[in-house]
Amino acid sequence: MKLVIKASSILSTDNEDPKKGRKNRGTSKEVCGYPLSIFFIVVNEFCERFSYYGMRAVLVLYFKYFLLWDDDLATSIYHVFVAFCYLTPILGAIVADSWLGKFKTIIYLSIVYAIGQVTMAISAIHDITDYNKDGTPDNMTFHVVLSMVGLFLIALGTGGIKPCVAAFGGDQFSNHQEKQRRTFFSVFYLCINGGSLLSTIITPILRAQDCGIYSKQKCYSLAFGVPAALMLVALVVFIIGSGMYYKAEPQGNIMGSVCKCIGKLLIAQIKMVLKVLFLYIPLPMFWTLFDQKGSRWTLQATNMDGNFGLLVIQPDQMQTVNPILILTLVPIMDSLIYPLIKKCGLNFTAIFTLQSGSQSCEYSRDFGFGSSYTFFIPSTLVIGQNCQGAITESEDIEPNSAHMALQIPQYFFITVGEVMFSVTGLEFSYSQAPSNMKAVLQAGWLLTVAVGNFIVLIVAELAKLPKQWAEYVLFASLLIAVCFIFSIMAHFYTYIDPTEIEAQFMKKVDEDDDDDKSLKKAEIEMVRKDSNKSDKDEDDPGKRTKM
Repeated sequence: MKLVIKASSILSTDNEDPKKGRKNRGTSKEVCGYPLSIFFIVVNEFCERFSYYGMRAVLVLYFKYFLLWDDDLATSIYHVFVAFCYLTPILGAIVADSWLGKFKTIIYLSIVYAIGQVTMAISAIHDITDYNKDGTPDNMTFHVVLSMVGLFLIALGTGGIKPCVAAFGGDQFSNHQEKQRRTFFSVFYLCINGGSLLSTIITPILRAQDCGIYSKQKCYSLAFGVPAALMLVALVVFIIGSGMYYKAEPQGNIMGSVCKCIGKLLIAQIKMVLKVLFLYIPLPMFWTLFDQKGSRWTLQATNMDGNFGLLVIQPDQMQTVNPILILTLVPIMDSLIYPLIKKCGLNFTAIFTLQSGSQSCEYSRDFGFGSSYTFFIPSTLVIGQNCQGAITESEDIEPNSAHMALQIPQYFFITVGEVMFSVTGLEFSYSQAPSNMKAVLQAGWLLTVAVGNFIVLIVAELAKLPKQWAEYVLFASLLIAVCFIFSIMAHFYTYIDPTEIEAQFMKKVDEDDDDDKSLKKAEIEMVRKDSNKSDKDEDDPGKRTKM
């Protein structure tokens, strides 16, 4: 116990803030107990998440209806992209913790990110290669290549800054602001879903508009262009707050040091990280189900009825159910559920008009979602008020019988899981990470998302289950099994305080240094005595050696 108390005093002597006196501390003031700098970080995160989720909301439909890919290929490429977005955090963590620091990493990769979003918007302009002006691109390879380059840059940018922004926000708080820092992670997650909510409402509406120079087509370029603009706003906002940030210095090649395992303290820090990473092993299965909102669930919604009476919902707008529920459930969870647990231990109706000279015949028919009809107009048709009865129709494809509202329960349950899973996971990853590996462990948390998307990719391409419901049951069963495994692993996990462990090692190093200095001093004294003794022996003729 005494060791822990003394070790803690190394970190905070006389209640001093360990960030004081550092040249990279910044000039941030406090507002309601929170550093002013975090408000720039929160706004940056809101705009960046708007950009990411807005683009991602319409991505699978862009693959299917613009690039003309089938459902399986669209799903596969979608999940490869999402997985890559959660693999690149490893690169971002290495760059931030070992070389540039979090601040510069966020700036540079945000520029890459913005370039990628602009590239995606350009790739969706059909007029670029519509040489015959028939509304269809004549060089689809150009659009595919450009979109893949854009997605690569986006994945590199968004993935690279993911582990840095949350950890950079946590760095702005001092040791005495633990409560404010925990609240920050909840607010941070609310901003993520606030940006996601608005973008998944707005970008499908933009996509559904008709635009073009020579011919009018669905406006994917606008749906991608607005997120690109928001990414530029995110970058500008983050730069404006530069002078207020506490910017922790990078502490060398951490990942290289992890591989070499040199030094007692670094070994202990690696053990802390590995202990948490081991706990993350079952987590990808949650993301396997969760990230199907943007692929399988969106494609499922295209075969459903989106008429909600006053509102007509686009298939890709159903994803808004998730952020709406999050914005509702996060405060409820934080203020009610968690304390209790702790205490207890658009319109598709057509009218078309037949016209001959001054005579016209109006025909009205309500079309259901997903339906297809063929109308037979006889050559003997007499144009007049009662011409509708002479027109016959044939229903080629029945309207969708299942309503999109049936997806709400699945969105509700997956969102409840997300609130309990992601918010606590972010805070847990930060609190259990040693000081020089905050971004590394955030990257490890995000890596579980990438693995989850790869699992979807494998099932979609290799399993080839004949019925879609069978695939859903398979994923649900796997997650249930993983829940039991994770419960056992979590039961045996012991929480640690990385700062105390680091302080203990620092104290031990200081003590070893003192011992080394004492030993060297003793050796020097001994050498001096031996030297004096030798001099006296040389002066004594009786003790000289005869040659």
